[in-house]
Amino acid sequence: MKVLIAASEAVPYAKTGGLADVVGALLKEHRKAGREAYLFLPLYRGIKERFSLEDTGRKVTVPIGGRRISGRIFSHEGVAFFVECDEFFGRSELYGTPEGDYADNSSRFIFFDRAVLEACKALGLRPDVIHCNDWQTGLLPLYLKTIYSSDFFRGTVTLMTVHNLGYQGLFEARDYALTGLPPELFNPEGPEFYGKVNFLKAGLIGAEIITTVSETYAREILTAEFGSGLEGVLMKRASDLHGVLNGIDYEEWDPGRDSLIDSVYSPSDLSGKASCKRALLKECSFSGNDRKAPVMALVGRLSAQKGLDILVEAADDIVSMGAKIIILGRGEEEIHKSVTAAAGRHKGRIFLKVGYDESFAHRIYAGSDMFLMPSIYEPCGLGQLAAMRYGGLPVARRTGGLADTVEEYEPLKGLGTGFLFDDYRAGSLRECVRLAMCAYTDTARWNGLLRRAMEKDFSWGSSARKYYGLYKAALARKRRQL
Repeated sequence: MKVLIAASEAVPYAKTGGLADVVGALLKEHRKAGREAYLFLPLYRGIKERFSLEDTGRKVTVPIGGRRISGRIFSHEGVAFFVECDEFFGRSELYGTPEGDYADNSSRFIFFDRAVLEACKALGLRPDVIHCNDWQTGLLPLYLKTIYSSDFFRGTVTLMTVHNLGYQGLFEARDYALTGLPPELFNPEGPEFYGKVNFLKAGLIGAEIITTVSETYAREILTAEFGSGLEGVLMKRASDLHGVLNGIDYEEWDPGRDSLIDSVYSPSDLSGKASCKRALLKECSFSGNDRKAPVMALVGRLSAQKGLDILVEAADDIVSMGAKIIILGRGEEEIHKSVTAAAGRHKGRIFLKVGYDESFAHRIYAGSDMFLMPSIYEPCGLGQLAAMRYGGLPVARRTGGLADTVEEYEPLKGLGTGFLFDDYRAGSLRECVRLAMCAYTDTARWNGLLRRAMEKDFSWGSSARKYYGLYKAALARKRRQL
C-alpha cells in the first residue's frame, strides 16, 4: 500500500500550529511501521531557506481559470515532496499576514491540489490512498471523483481528516470557475455553501472516509452547536465518519532526554522538574520567592476558540489566588490586545510572549505546574498531551479531545490527570482553578496525580494503526465497486 499524505504544513518543514505536528508525526509513525508513506507540501520560502532539496527534474502545469501556471517538484530524502511555485508560495507566511489572509488563497490551494495529482503522474507515483488534511487539500477528493477519475487514479481512495471544522476555506462563488470542476457540481449537494464555494465541504462529499481528531469531537460536529453549518453534510456521511485521537511524538516530547530543558526528569525522579521550574521563573523574571506558587501556562494559538476571553476575565482572580501565568502564542489581533492589557496590569505575575518559540515551549511545559485550556471547543488539542507528558496537569473545559484525554480529578480518591469544567464562563474557570490550587497544596497527592499524568500513553502507534485500518477498509470497498 502506497500512502500519500497531502497537507499545507508539516514538521519539520513548515508550521503554524498543531496540524503540522500531527502530519509530521503520522508520516514518521507510518514509516517507522514499515509502511510506504510519502508527504506532499507546498514549497514555501522558509523551506527553501532551511533545507537542502533535490530537484526531481519533473514539472507540472495547472490551469487556473484562463491561466496555465507551472511549478517544479522537489524532494527531501525521497519521502517528502514539494510543489514549487514562487508566485504562490515564495512568501514570508503560509496563509496570510497579521492584517489578514492572502487574497489569492483560493488560487494557491487550487494549484497545490491539482499539482499534487499532476506530480504523482509525472513521478510515476501511483498512490493507493491519499490522506488529505483540512480545507487546503479539500479539493483533492472531488478532483479524483471528476477530472482525475482516469485509469492512473482508478484504484485510489481518499481519506479526509478534519482537524478543525471552524476553518473551511470559504471563497466567493466566482472562484469556483478557477477550480476547473464541472459547473453543474456547484450546487447545495456539491461544494456550494450559502452562495460561496467551500473547499472543506468538497472534501467531505468527495472522500471515501472522513475522520476527525477525537471521538468526542466526531460526535459533537454532528450537532448544530459544533457543526459550523456543515452538520447536515456530516450527518449524511455519519457512517463514514470516525474519530481518531491525535498523539504526540514521544521522541520529541520526552522530559527524560529533552535537550531543550534545564534538567531531565521522570515519573520516578521528579527532582529535575523542580529545577526546570526555578529556571522558568527566572527566565520570565518572576520573583525567586515564588517557587512554591503554582505556575499555570497556555501555549498555542491566541484565538477566541481557545477561551482567551474568559481567561482574561478570570485573570485578576487567578493571580490573586497566588498563581503565576505564562502565555506563549500568536493569533488574532484583538486577542493579542486583551491579553497584553492583562499582562500589563499584572507585571511580575503574568508573562506574555507573542509569537512562537519551540525551545521556549519545551521549557514552559517542563517548568509549569498546570496547563490552561478553557477552549470553547477543542477538536483534540496537543497542548494538554505535551503538558501531561511533562507533569503539568490540565485545567480544561470538558469538550472534544479534552474530554477524551483528561481524566477528571476525584478529590475523595485522589485520582485523575487534570481538572475539568463544563460551562463556558469565567466563573466556571475560576472555580476549576480554585480546585486545582487546593489539590496543589497537598504535595504528596499532587505528585501522585503528576506521575499518573506522565505515565499516560498518547504516543502515535495506536492512532496510526487505526488510520491504516481505515485505509484498508476504504480500499476493500473501492475494489468491490470496480
